[in-house]
Amino acid sequence: MTAGGKKDPPASRSATEAGERGEKASLKSAIDPDFIRELAKLLDETGLSEIELERNGERVRVARATQRPLPAAPAPAPMPAPAAQAASDADISGHPGLVTSPMVGTAYLAPEPGARAYVEVGSRVRAGDTLLIVEAMKTMNQIPAPRAGTVARILIEDGTPVEFGEPLMIIE
Repeated sequence: MTAGGKKDPPASRSATEAGERGEKASLKSAIDPDFIRELAKLLDETGLSEIELERNGERVRVARATQRPLPAAPAPAPMPAPAAQAASDADISGHPGLVTSPMVGTAYLAPEPGARAYVEVGSRVRAGDTLLIVEAMKTMNQIPAPRAGTVARILIEDGTPVEFGEPLMIIE
């Protein structure tokens, strides 16, 4: 009995009511709209795309969809006429000094923009000398000369995308 002479509520009932009140309070604190608005404002201020915060066992994640502009595609290089290309491919495909690309990437004839090319037509090279580089997945891969000789033809232009096995140069 309480001091006023009233009966105490049954223990199971008061525990249940307290549990429900606790759940409602917990649910309400997890869905605090002002807190969510503050996090969203922080996203805008910082330029972040998402924020996740854990506090007192509650986790809140606020994210926004970002639309990044697609990078502009480089202008395609002019292609030689199919008949001329077929004839030149037949001429070089069996050449013993043919150097082909070992990977897919972008071929560069110089170590950096504006620098002198590694080799030019007529350059003498030794086996292992760097002929060019192929950038693949942000890694610059040096392409070595497979044998000693003279660079007879350079079959690509600087900055050209290349495929695996594509002819790059001929060393005679």
